[in-house]
Amino acid sequence: MKKKSVVTEAQEIQLAIKLINLGARLQLLESETSLSRERLLKLYKELKGVSPPKGMLPFSTDWFITWQPNIHSSLFISIHRYLRDHAHISGIEAIMKAYQLYLEQAEPDANGEPVLSLTRAWTLARFFEGKMLATTGCSKCGGQFVVHRLDLHDNYTCGLCHMPSRAGKTKKAKSDAMALSMAIA
Repeated sequence: MKKKSVVTEAQEIQLAIKLINLGARLQLLESETSLSRERLLKLYKELKGVSPPKGMLPFSTDWFITWQPNIHSSLFISIHRYLRDHAHISGIEAIMKAYQLYLEQAEPDANGEPVLSLTRAWTLARFFEGKMLATTGCSKCGGQFVVHRLDLHDNYTCGLCHMPSRAGKTKKAKSDAMALSMAIA
């Protein structure tokens, strides 16, 4: 029978608490800690006051390539790489620190939520480790952006330099414009 260390268990609980507070899903918690599912459920309910969301984790690389998520994913992965290469932080610690720095820089969406959730950021890092995604430089601004690794990237233009025609035309943008025009009139 394997002995459990009280210190190790306390560290695992602390890690789980940090992850839950950053918005981690249960599957992420199970993958990154050695705590039992029941223990993680109790911890989640105690911290959030509700049961964790159900459903599958994101599994497609395509979400990270679409216009707005690509910009946020590119920002996150750049921060993550910098921390890994220069601060010598790795694993879940690098993902958590990069995500905290991402949250400081990124504007939330219309619902007040970050575009890139911690679970998606964790998935993104795993896609990079699995060499499913990579970054390439924009031919106009020179920034590094997330792309499918096996796609052709000659003369790549990012979503900031070549915005889609419908970018920014959400219901909130329309209501903000309407409110602004009402205030001016």
